[in-house]
Amino acid sequence: MCAAVYVLSTVTGYVLTSALLLKCPNLLHRKKRETFVSKHISHRGGAGENLENTMMAFKHAVDVGTDMLELDCHLTKDEQVVVSHDGDLQRTCGIDTNISDVTYAELPPYLCRLGVTFQRECICEGGEDKRIPLLRDVFDAFPNTPVNIDIKVNNDTLIKKVSELVVKYDRAHLTVWGNASNQIVRKCYKENPHIPVLFSLPRVLQLLGLFYTGLLPFVPIKEQFLEIPMPSIITNLLMRKALFDHLTARGIQVYIWVLNDEDDFQRAFDLGATGVMTDFPTKLKDFMDRNSLSKAE
Repeated sequence: MCAAVYVLSTVTGYVLTSALLLKCPNLLHRKKRETFVSKHISHRGGAGENLENTMMAFKHAVDVGTDMLELDCHLTKDEQVVVSHDGDLQRTCGIDTNISDVTYAELPPYLCRLGVTFQRECICEGGEDKRIPLLRDVFDAFPNTPVNIDIKVNNDTLIKKVSELVVKYDRAHLTVWGNASNQIVRKCYKENPHIPVLFSLPRVLQLLGLFYTGLLPFVPIKEQFLEIPMPSIITNLLMRKALFDHLTARGIQVYIWVLNDEDDFQRAFDLGATGVMTDFPTKLKDFMDRNSLSKAE
């Protein structure tokens, strides 16, 4: 009987403490310093309105009023950091070769028409700008715009060079980087712990386990940004307002990607997501303006 009472009281104490810290995490954890907050994020610069990952796309998104540019990086044969989602140039340029096998000067232009990955039966037709840009081009053109960098390959030189560019342009406070791979994220953090990192997929799964067992409020978190893909198998488990509120109270921003219709925009913001990543920056901006959603708080 005494043992049962002890177990019951211990479990009750754990549940109550967990619930309290879930609601008020700053009782245990210091809130992370937020140098920027992004509600409007342009996926590949807005792949539904301009050719993805081009300077024209990035300029359009910034002109619309985006809070953050999302892009992807690879390394050329002559070790130039370029902005491109695919390592293979077949889909984007019509040439069966890898970025890593050619120099920057040898890179072909983008095709005139590209499919929008996250929008069915949608083709984006490009304008005059079909050049694959350098990451430094983006940093030069948009010195005050936060940039979300997906390190596409597990390459130590790529990680080092991206870090060097971030330091050179003094924008660690305006950059977040990472990948779904835990190994890449660990290397990024080791290379430059001053640049905030994204949750890798294994860490997202760990986050889920901690949340549903009540352990999350007790555990320190090094990541500062959580990106949730939608739709996905884990989306329904992650789309919890209590989780979003807890993370944001700890200074961890929550982004939902890639959303391209207004019902999804509304659902994400209703659940307390910090921001939405979209292929259609104009559509998202119009939605936010109509619904009095401030650009960034």
